[in-house]
Amino acid sequence: MLHLFLDDRPWFRAKRRGYGTGLPIAWQGWAMLAAHIALITGIAVLLRDQPVALTLAVILAGLAPMPLYRARTEGGWRWR
Repeated sequence: MLHLFLDDRPWFRAKRRGYGTGLPIAWQGWAMLAAHIALITGIAVLLRDQPVALTLAVILAGLAPMPLYRARTEGGWRWR
């Protein structure tokens, strides 16, 4: 099972215009995107009464997986 995550195939397409990651092209990308959305949603629900902690946690959760998104994007990140 571990070999499914260790291959070098891309999980995401590059954006057609702009900079960054486009839509997933592999199941691993869809799973990662779903987990990322679930994490941010969970943080928002758990910390809804603490606006400062909520803001900081959502920013951190939003930025933390960016290196993995970048590493798994077909063609890498560059301006298009």
